[in-house]
Amino acid sequence: MPNHFSHAAAILRSIQVRKRWEKVFIIVGVFSLFIALATLVLLVSDLLIRGWPMLNWRFFTSPPSSDPEEAGILIAWVGSLLVIFVTALVAVPLGISAGIYLEEYAPKNWLLDFIEINITNLAGVPSIIYGLLALGFFVYILNWGESILTAGFTLALLILPIVIVTTRESLRAIPQGIREAAYAVGASRWQVIADHVLPYSMGGILTGIIVGISRAIGETAPLITIGALTFITFLPDSPLTAQFPYISFNWVWAPFTVLPIQMFNWVSRPQDAFQINAAAAGIVLLVLTLGVNGLAIYLRYRFRKSIKW
Repeated sequence: MPNHFSHAAAILRSIQVRKRWEKVFIIVGVFSLFIALATLVLLVSDLLIRGWPMLNWRFFTSPPSSDPEEAGILIAWVGSLLVIFVTALVAVPLGISAGIYLEEYAPKNWLLDFIEINITNLAGVPSIIYGLLALGFFVYILNWGESILTAGFTLALLILPIVIVTTRESLRAIPQGIREAAYAVGASRWQVIADHVLPYSMGGILTGIIVGISRAIGETAPLITIGALTFITFLPDSPLTAQFPYISFNWVWAPFTVLPIQMFNWVSRPQDAFQINAAAAGIVLLVLTLGVNGLAIYLRYRFRKSIKW
């Protein structure tokens, strides 16, 4: 009998110790979260205080200049939009197609496991490595030069593993019963994917796409590696023309710069006025990134709301 009492007492002491450690863990976690949020608020507040006075129409519509009072981000934000457009045009269909094939069509064997491991590892490769690979392949072998096309393909390679992984995870989350029910009424494999699996998983796929694009918006290292300009005063050719077929692709071969590189150029200068310009450009980049993530949240909500399981 005493052995039972001593055993119960030991269990109670163990429970009390675990509860104390649980409280300590909660306190440390809350404190760490508070420190992180406070640091973020201070950094964003400093950015807003320094850069907000510069946010006006002239700042958005002026090219870079050696005079900080006349400098703007017109070339940088146009270049960012064009590069991200090419990136999405390449990475989204290719990533979704690869994810569908690997999850729905590819035979489950050692080769698929090998490919899956390598795709997952590629998602964690430093971005500078993609820049070096793009420099050797796109710039020197394909002779695309330091162009918007090279930049778009470079960032597409950077986010492609993210799109593939999120596509596979979203497809994998769809209950197997939906596939079996569609097969039971005579649907082919592609009909099952196109009419049932893909629409239900689109919320997660879009979230992964937007997260990848958000990462690409802020990348600097791979673009500097392939030769993005830190100072450029002219816009690429317009994609629209007055002559038939009214569309021109000359802009894909144009030199470029993007917002992060423009910020890097201003921060590296000693004048305080350029530091203020960099803060203003940082606000624009932050709003752009938050807007893209907000769009992802909205699309995910709409797609999940439309699912009727």
